[in-house]
Amino acid sequence: MTGRPDCYPAPSAAADRLPLLDVLTSPVPQGRFDSPVDHRHVLCLHLGEPVPVSYRAGRIEREGTRLHGQFCVVPAGSSTRWTLTAPATSLLLRLSPGLLQEAAEAMGSCDTALAPSIHIRDPQVERIGWMMQAEERDTHPGGRLFADSLASALAARLLVLQTRQAAPTLTRALPAWRLRRVVEYIEAHLEQDLTLPELAAVAGYSLSHFKPLFRQATGLPAHRFVMERRVERARLRLLEGKLSLTAIAAEAGFAHAGHMARCVRRMLGASPAEIAQSRR
Repeated sequence: MTGRPDCYPAPSAAADRLPLLDVLTSPVPQGRFDSPVDHRHVLCLHLGEPVPVSYRAGRIEREGTRLHGQFCVVPAGSSTRWTLTAPATSLLLRLSPGLLQEAAEAMGSCDTALAPSIHIRDPQVERIGWMMQAEERDTHPGGRLFADSLASALAARLLVLQTRQAAPTLTRALPAWRLRRVVEYIEAHLEQDLTLPELAAVAGYSLSHFKPLFRQATGLPAHRFVMERRVERARLRLLEGKLSLTAIAAEAGFAHAGHMARCVRRMLGASPAEIAQSRR
């Protein structure tokens, strides 16, 4: 088991001098480790390629494949045990528990305790994470007031998500090993015209069973998941700068370069040319 991972900074200064929300983009080591106890709530957004992981918090133990944009929640004052089969990168968002309590009171809720969770997908939390990452990268051009507003939005959204998750559900998810098989198949055949029956067959389910199980496991319908993987493949090739737009579109499975440009701009907010230029 490793010691304190590089992704966790040294113990922070006094809590009353900390911002309501801060962010850190860092590598996460392969292998098993216990996350250090933090007096703030920590959200870990996964960045990049899928990575199979297992997670243990108290008596709760889960495993699965972490996908780009999914996040886990480590409540303040707790520690979780992680086992990663490959190195990964996380965007760590650390939120003041006091702000969460204020948000709960404003929403008329008495429950301010966060439950540990893993493999959550929520567009609003993702957007907050990407905005905080951009603020950190550009030395906070929006100022502390903007970051504080994002902190308040994040606290409110976490409370909403926890309320929804507290409701009992009988919906099952695709088993981790079957999900891993489907994700690996998608990555290996992105250039092809993939179909739902094809992916269902890889998972070993009928089409009617596969669709809800896949969505429950990833937080996305299959077609949206495949499109995100195509856009990510295109982004990586654009940053490499070795292929033409036509060749990149073909490798990522787009109909043509124009189709790729529309999808990339819609999902990343930038054109292929702008992404290629950012490499320099």
